[in-house]
Amino acid sequence: MKNFEISVLDLAPVKQGKSIHDTFQDSLSLANHAENLDYKRFWLAEHHNMESIASSATSVLIGFIANGTQKIRVGSGGIMLPNHSSLVIAEQFGTLESLFPGRIDLGLGRAPGTDGLTAQALGRNPAIINEQFPRQILELQRYFSKENSDAMVRAIPGEGLDVPLYILGSSTDSAWLAAELGLPYAFAGHFAPEQMEMAFKIYREHFEPSKYADKPYIIACVNGVAAETSEEAHKISTTLFQAFINIVRNDRKPFAPPVDDMDEIWSPMEKSMVLQKLRYTFIGDQAEVQEKLKDFQERFQVDELMINSHIYDHQKRLRSYEIFRAAANSIQSVINHS
Repeated sequence: MKNFEISVLDLAPVKQGKSIHDTFQDSLSLANHAENLDYKRFWLAEHHNMESIASSATSVLIGFIANGTQKIRVGSGGIMLPNHSSLVIAEQFGTLESLFPGRIDLGLGRAPGTDGLTAQALGRNPAIINEQFPRQILELQRYFSKENSDAMVRAIPGEGLDVPLYILGSSTDSAWLAAELGLPYAFAGHFAPEQMEMAFKIYREHFEPSKYADKPYIIACVNGVAAETSEEAHKISTTLFQAFINIVRNDRKPFAPPVDDMDEIWSPMEKSMVLQKLRYTFIGDQAEVQEKLKDFQERFQVDELMINSHIYDHQKRLRSYEIFRAAANSIQSVINHS
């Protein structure tokens, strides 16, 4: 079994009864906690027009988190690139890298991160996305290169800086692109698990070494809810289940506190749909999540596991990441001594 890193994905979740200011303070608290626990990176994801998620101005929030931490890598998981000008993103992340040298990641996705009407308000043209996204990645690479210093259009700050690019995906399309460009690849297994195994296979088999990466590098994002006991973990995981029910029902309200019985909330069909989407969700006490992480890694052999944890109580969320760190340490110890 291959050794692996662990990291954090944060959507800046807004909770019922809490303000967005509270949300950002909780995100910073979590980032500090993750840094102290030696998590590798802390990524924030771009979403729009959702009462439950406050990470819409992703670059601004990355700056807030990086400024409040010391060493953990901070980045986007991701920036939805067709929502933006390539030059503006190069300047924003060039600014971040200049402020926090050696700590900024730029994960890039092609999805809108929202509904169709909001995507239209963002200025996206769905007819050219599949052409636009690869072209914009090449534009970013050019803006960040030293060779662009003679160009008529330059990214200042940005030019000549080492801002690592990662391709994000929730289907096989981006696996082909990441392989062709020789870039690291992150898959959204926390909400779109169906094509993950095939995407990894495509990426590994077709990877072309580049000056950015000489071999494939895979990040798998999964959901994690850990607690002192299995019973408590399953209780607090009902916040995550309710969030996905809201997605099914197109109800974007803030995250709800746990409930005693999900069967009072979802129908059998909704339950089936949610559990399918949450296939890679590791719930339990330390022994349980350790076994689930081990089984996952034996099957997929990823380079990094990125854990997304929707837990209503902030202290319990912090504790969940402690338990996942301990579980990962135990697995890594076995790998290192085998």
